[in-house]
Amino acid sequence: DRRFAGKTFVLTGALEHFSRDEASAIIERFGGKTSSFQVEKTSYLLAAKHRLEYQKALTLGTPIITEAEFLDMIQE
Repeated sequence: DRRFAGKTFVLTGALEHFSRDEASAIIERFGGKTSSFQVEKTSYLLAAKHRLEYQKALTLGTPIITEAEFLDMIQE
């Protein structure tokens, strides 16, 4: 299953159900990659609203997803 092929995720903040390493491994298993910083080509920001990266995502137009939305994405 390569559902995240060509997609780049930036993870920020604490996740409730996964460590950041676990979430990264899931993304990679589905063909995606993770990055430590946002650029215009970032596909998704998995973030808490209080983080600086959240504001940058809004500026760049990067889709911001919650952990619940991420869980939905990996269960489909």
